[in-house]
Amino acid sequence: MDAGYLKWALANFSGYIAADELYDGPFCVLSIVDNRTFKRLVYQVLDHDPDHPDITAFLQRFQTLLVQRGLTVKGVTTDASSLYPKPLQAVFGAVPHQICEFHMIKELTKAILRAVAKVRKKLAARKPSLKRGRPSTPEAQRAARQRKRLQQKIADLFAQRYLFVQHDLTPSQRRALRTITRGLPQLRTLRDIMEEVYRLFDRRCRTDTALAKLAKLRRRVRRFKAVGQVLSKLYSSNLEKALTFLDDKLLPSTSNAVERGNRRHRKMQKTVYRVRTQEHIHDRIALDMLRDSQKDDRTTTIKVLHKERAS
Repeated sequence: MDAGYLKWALANFSGYIAADELYDGPFCVLSIVDNRTFKRLVYQVLDHDPDHPDITAFLQRFQTLLVQRGLTVKGVTTDASSLYPKPLQAVFGAVPHQICEFHMIKELTKAILRAVAKVRKKLAARKPSLKRGRPSTPEAQRAARQRKRLQQKIADLFAQRYLFVQHDLTPSQRRALRTITRGLPQLRTLRDIMEEVYRLFDRRCRTDTALAKLAKLRRRVRRFKAVGQVLSKLYSSNLEKALTFLDDKLLPSTSNAVERGNRRHRKMQKTVYRVRTQEHIHDRIALDMLRDSQKDDRTTTIKVLHKERAS
């Protein structure tokens, strides 16, 4: 299969790859996928968690296959794992290394939602305690009204928490956001910061421009101590590496190509439970790659059959 499959997979090799690892019990699947054609190129099933020597040997094997065919790597996209930077530098040299944009935004949105949850917790602590029964005195009635308002505020913040992290908001959603954040200016600041984060990944910018925006955003966040503690991910060096794609129009910003293959493998395991040994995992991935290589022929055959049936 190696010679025939690689001839098909590398026929229109883009030069941009995505690498990732998939853990399955005691096993780990290392994969390299063409990040523009979505073709799995090589894989390896380990019976232990990978370390730097394992990743280096795996990348070196792939580099040998490319050298034999006169091909080179132009860019690599991975997640924020610490397994890849040193091996990539050792094998490919100064090739641009892009950290997956999706993984970085995912971490930042989690931080924003945790900050909103802390505000809800503080509001819950402010709710006055009431005695059992209907409130009879004016003080008890005021306390009951205050408790009801706070409970409604907490419910609105929970039900519409997605407004703080959604990429684009409609005018009606912005009005709803202003309503639920009335009296809570720190939450409006969180939404403004999230919008600035999304602007960092605008393809119309260059990396230097995005890094200048990031430095300005970090200075702004540093002024808000409570917000700064929550958004510590903004100071991660991985965020700067996630902006590498802005200087290369062909370099994908995410590792979705390899992640899609991993999701397909997980889905397959739900129906084929016996795929849990190292040999079976290896064979199943090989079978999946073989099906990919035959996809164009299957599509052509189906079109011909439909055409003949219609005539």
